[in-house]
Amino acid sequence: MPKDMFSQDAVRVCTFAQLMQAESWTLELVHKQPTNLLLWTTRGQGVVNLHGVRRGFSTHNALFVPASHLWAIEIGRQTLGQAVFIPSTASGAFPEQCHLLRVQDGLIQSELTGLIEDMRRELTQNRPYVEEATAAHAHLLAIWLRRQIQSAQPQKKQKAAMRLVRRYCDLLAQSFETGQPMGAYAKALEVTPTHLTRVCRETAGMTAAELLVQCTLHAAREKLVNETSSFKKISESLGFGSAPYFTRFILQHCGATPSDLRKKARKTPL
Repeated sequence: MPKDMFSQDAVRVCTFAQLMQAESWTLELVHKQPTNLLLWTTRGQGVVNLHGVRRGFSTHNALFVPASHLWAIEIGRQTLGQAVFIPSTASGAFPEQCHLLRVQDGLIQSELTGLIEDMRRELTQNRPYVEEATAAHAHLLAIWLRRQIQSAQPQKKQKAAMRLVRRYCDLLAQSFETGQPMGAYAKALEVTPTHLTRVCRETAGMTAAELLVQCTLHAAREKLVNETSSFKKISESLGFGSAPYFTRFILQHCGATPSDLRKKARKTPL
């Protein structure tokens, strides 16, 4: 997979097959999405965690993840679809919340497929004014999303547990790099760690501590793969008290040292 597939500065379109060429942790660990992201499933199914809510998705489902929201996904082996990464600075008012849209109308399905194919064509043919053209398509995509959200069935009022988990995910997205323990987040939310753990397990399918660990682990692995910074600097940027503590964390959750992970990434062809 090209390194710029997840570029934060330009629109990118790829198939699910291309998305899945990366190591599984890049998708399956909960992490903060740096760009707006639209996933359009045309065949198959999978499971997604959208900012603390674990849900299944299937054919003709559109998933939208705004920039700076937490998400993770498990895509079925036979699942087909497309992913569109849109910079947070792109024109068009994209939704501020995560959405899972079940698109049943065939004309609306074709409309979305057409928009994505037009974006792909602009990007692959290297035509003049490609940046302006993709910006215009991104704007149309934002309008498509807002229309579908507006026409969707009114959602039931969120339960208290879901509201709490989403508030927790908001806090994690803002400050998981500080190294605060899960208990500090529970205190900020004015609940006990036990209660936060229970509601996260019910809503997200994992405990509050596991959500925090996954965010940290994903960020750590990404830095090890994509940066040349020393392990000490990486550990400090993620709030670890020392480089040895960071090494133990990586070894515990990956079964390999930071050095081993970096060496493996450099040997793996893109």
